[in-house]
Amino acid sequence: MVLDQTDSTNAHAVRLSGLLGEPTWIMAKHQTAARGRRGRPWAMPAGNFAATLLMRPGEVPAVVALRSFVAALALYDAFVAVTGRAEMFALKWPNDVLLQGGKVAGILLESAGLPLPGETMLVIASASAASGHLSVFGVILSAALGAILGDMGGYWIGRKGGSVIFKRILGIAYEEHLVKGQAFFMRYGAASVFLARFVPVVRVIAANLAGISAMHFQTFSFYNAAGGLAW
Repeated sequence: MVLDQTDSTNAHAVRLSGLLGEPTWIMAKHQTAARGRRGRPWAMPAGNFAATLLMRPGEVPAVVALRSFVAALALYDAFVAVTGRAEMFALKWPNDVLLQGGKVAGILLESAGLPLPGETMLVIASASAASGHLSVFGVILSAALGAILGDMGGYWIGRKGGSVIFKRILGIAYEEHLVKGQAFFMRYGAASVFLARFVPVVRVIAANLAGISAMHFQTFSFYNAAGGLAW
């Protein structure tokens, strides 16, 4: 879908999210209210590329959150392959591609509709249990297991692949950030894993960061389970 003008391709995608069933690219030649992370204004001079991919990923949030990293890496590799000048490009955490120190591209992930589907399903299941259609014990057990196993997956993604992704993104700053991350989780790790269950956004990335920082698996498992049961 190519538009001559729109306020924002992201906003346009949100408006169409209930109408389009298949993944759809929405591109615009001009944006009047483009925005970046945290709603910050995004300048788009004439001739720039602006597009949003509207899709419904089937992965857990911890995996979906990695798509911005993957997209930034893919774009970086494409620029290097086309120009053959790797020294001109760099990646800035978490989702910017730089050309000679200036931003040449940014990737933004946004959710729309029901941003917390797990909690929505839990409310529906609880109502069904209250009316006698489902077992209360079964709902509690399923919700706890889903929360615990989901973060287990996020932990191992961070532990096995996260360091590679972040090394590409952070470059020479990788070791410094890794040391800081390890120090943070050594000091606050238990509380972070447990409390993240009740903090929006943080709960999506806490397991990944624990894996990337190489938190001891038994420690992570204990507080992950405690947090999942309490949640």
